[in-house]
Amino acid sequence: MKIETGRGYVYGLQYHIVWCVKYRHQLLIDAVGDSLKEMLCAIAKDNGFEIVELNTDKDHVHMLIACKPQHYIPNIIKALKGNSARFMFKKHPELKKRLWGGHMWNPSYFITTVGEASEDQVKHYIQSQGQK
Repeated sequence: MKIETGRGYVYGLQYHIVWCVKYRHQLLIDAVGDSLKEMLCAIAKDNGFEIVELNTDKDHVHMLIACKPQHYIPNIIKALKGNSARFMFKKHPELKKRLWGGHMWNPSYFITTVGEASEDQVKHYIQSQGQK
């Protein structure tokens, strides 16, 4: 993980994010999957965060992002899912036939923080503070 500095702070924030296609339809293949990856990278650049790793399976997206402490995670998710859905329906109108109702993504998502240290290492570090 890359450690960054800001004005008066030092940080290293990474998140693993996963979300699924509505109804778990297996649509993220070939040109559709490639278009989605391009769009997600453009969204990240426009919103000032970095995609460290990105991949799709047929019905879901996995990504590892790095961002500043000022970023609000729900806004990042909203930008990724909302903007990509609009773009994908425009570029691949055939998706609308499979995804009625105008929604590409399931409304839920999974997110977890990622760090260099494991939870046990952090707990041990905290517990050992004040000891020699």
